[in-house]
Amino acid sequence: MRIVVTNCNTTQEMTEEIVRGARVAAGPGTSVTGLTPAWGPESAEGWLDSYLSAAAVLDTLRTYDGPPYDAVVMAGFGEHGREGVRELVDVPVVDITEAAAHLACLLGRRYGVVTTLERSRGQIEDSLETAGVARNCAAVVGTGLNVLDLGDDERTETAFLAAAERACAAGAEVLVLGCAGMTGLQRAVGEKLGLPVVDGVAAAVKLAESMVALGLTTSRVGSYAQALPKQRVWGRPERR
Repeated sequence: MRIVVTNCNTTQEMTEEIVRGARVAAGPGTSVTGLTPAWGPESAEGWLDSYLSAAAVLDTLRTYDGPPYDAVVMAGFGEHGREGVRELVDVPVVDITEAAAHLACLLGRRYGVVTTLERSRGQIEDSLETAGVARNCAAVVGTGLNVLDLGDDERTETAFLAAAERACAAGAEVLVLGCAGMTGLQRAVGEKLGLPVVDGVAAAVKLAESMVALGLTTSRVGSYAQALPKQRVWGRPERR
């Protein structure tokens, strides 16, 4: 089984970190390939970045010419594009946001999301609402860190633990890592917090494997029917 993991930004180092986490979660016989968009934001933080990222990820998958894959994992927490990707490809598409939330709902009555900047809260809340799991979310809390700050492990852990206290005070019984760049952090903070911490990348990989094993893929009836055939211009047309 081959799973393609799409980073939502152009930072190759982050793609590599995400892929490492995905491979740890993957079962025997599953290979993981990471894709980094050739254009778009270096980190996705806000509505403008998110919509730009969505188009870049769609273009990356549209132009992919590597080995065939069995599923797509979209590694952008709260970012746009998952509905479009489900129309574009003919394999299961799992977004880390809803994967983490669905898994968290099986582990406790209410969960909290600890993310990067507070400005990301609206996107994440909207994404959870669309996925049908918003009512179980006690809080979305920011650490105050930029995505590109997450490479500082000590600083990230300290900020995460402080934000986690706020999420737990709001009623969270389970915590979710609210950024793909936080992959692996659950091992460091889970024991200290004394409650389950869900990594969206790992959750998405396991769900993708399960859907492939069960022979399930996106329904083509209604919402995710294949896109209508028409002319679509990708990028700026060349001037003549």
